[in-house]
Amino acid sequence: MTVTKVPLKYRVLISVIFGIFMVILDGTVVNVAFQTLRTEFGASLNDSQWIISVYVLALGISTPLSGFLANRFGYKVIYLTGLFIFILGSFLCGISPNLTFMIVARIIQGIGGGIALPLGTAFLFRTFPAEEQGKALGIFGIASLVAPALGPILGGLLVDHGLWREIFFINPPIGLLGVVLGSLFLPNIKGDHQPAIDYLGLITESIGFGAILYAASLAANNGWASDGVFPWFAVGLVGLVAFAVVELFVAKEPLLDLRLFKEKIFLNASLLGYVSVIALFGAEFLMPIYLQSLRGMTAFDTGLILVPMAITGGIATIVAGRLYDKVGPRVLVGFGFAILIVNTWQLAQIKADTPIAWIIALLVLRGLALGSTVQTTFVTALSVVPLKQVAIGSSLTNATRQVVQAIGVAILASVLASTLSPSIAALQTRFEEMPVQPGAPVIGVCDVTPSLLKANTSMLASIIGSPSASLARVDPPGQASLPQSLTSSPDQSSSQPLATMTQLLTQTCQENVAGFERAYTVTFFAAILALILGLMLPGWPFKWGGRRAADRIPSGH
Repeated sequence: MTVTKVPLKYRVLISVIFGIFMVILDGTVVNVAFQTLRTEFGASLNDSQWIISVYVLALGISTPLSGFLANRFGYKVIYLTGLFIFILGSFLCGISPNLTFMIVARIIQGIGGGIALPLGTAFLFRTFPAEEQGKALGIFGIASLVAPALGPILGGLLVDHGLWREIFFINPPIGLLGVVLGSLFLPNIKGDHQPAIDYLGLITESIGFGAILYAASLAANNGWASDGVFPWFAVGLVGLVAFAVVELFVAKEPLLDLRLFKEKIFLNASLLGYVSVIALFGAEFLMPIYLQSLRGMTAFDTGLILVPMAITGGIATIVAGRLYDKVGPRVLVGFGFAILIVNTWQLAQIKADTPIAWIIALLVLRGLALGSTVQTTFVTALSVVPLKQVAIGSSLTNATRQVVQAIGVAILASVLASTLSPSIAALQTRFEEMPVQPGAPVIGVCDVTPSLLKANTSMLASIIGSPSASLARVDPPGQASLPQSLTSSPDQSSSQPLATMTQLLTQTCQENVAGFERAYTVTFFAAILALILGLMLPGWPFKWGGRRAADRIPSGH
């Protein structure tokens, strides 16, 4: 069978999978290389954090623009432009000579990704008939589950071999293939007319989404009490309120049609999506930290442990997509969140020595929950959006989910940090910032034993710091100093520092484990709420009609 004989709808599906997979993959790949980039550019933790933060900011601000731009200039042109901008940003990241250049390149990446991401879904809704949209979105959803799992593996492999620039150079070939396929296969869908530019909406949207995402980033990295968190949240909240007023009462042609929330199914599915983001993806943020910081796993090993979850999630996504077209969302999300409730409660009992095999088994079950719920709630929300507005609806859903996810991660990060006493927080900061020699084994907080400390006096010296150093200089601001017994020389002939350090590291492990237990408990209650909301969606055992007949379009054969 020649390519031209493949039905249009499947050519569209293949095209958008290539492009969106690249955008999603990039987030987790770069996270793995963060410490390497910080060392490469000789930057402080706060300065280098912008490598991650500005990408999220640019992504969050540009995503709401995607639907408007598509309706004004055409889906194909804007989607391919977004991919090309992302590819350009990736190339510039790879050749970055300094931190400032890297940050600017990451902004370019985020803008391109934010423009392209919502349109992948919109293309599928416009080319697949109503009775096959669940199947299409199920296959498409594999990218959102497999890409985050492959990121740590690929990123860890490249970083371990000193090839951090290749992390960014892998995007251009994949992206260019996506551009070529898109140029050949994507239909040139255009809106009914060219909407006028909503300048007030654009300004208030940028302020609102940007400030909220920046505040959430500050809270996740530095804690909710750190400087700037609440002022930026206040600015963001005012911006979003102003944006809502503009869109509902001022703009003749809104940037985002907030009136979509008047549709009961769209509202319920959106709320469910927000809760599930915290219950599912918020918790996925926890597991890599547990495996790497506490258990001493490398990024590569962590990625391998997460792969089974991606595999079961991918299979479940395809199955759920096919079932969605027949039975609707209720039974699928009910099944998924029921599994998630049990699974999350089990993860809330996690210990420092929980067998890795058991963790993998729990992640396999978690993959079933992910595959049954994530794309299902997304498709359900868009199922009641008129086809001519599906790009706007996709932009609205993606943008708001990004904000909720950022806030959810910040909340869980603060729950983790809240279990650490001041002295332990100071100790852990020193432990995590220890210089790591190339090829040296990664050591987790819970892996440190007296014999390991005794055999690695350099480790003990690094944690304690120079005997002549002033604790006022080396301790993080606002944190308590380490015990006085640790400020003396870490000569291994003295048992005092070794014994005290062993005791403190044991306490550090215990407090961290308690933090993970508490954080997973928060996601457990989020899963319960998600199940309740999910059972309110339409579908089996009642009649399921799918997308409204008025919106049905011919198959893309």
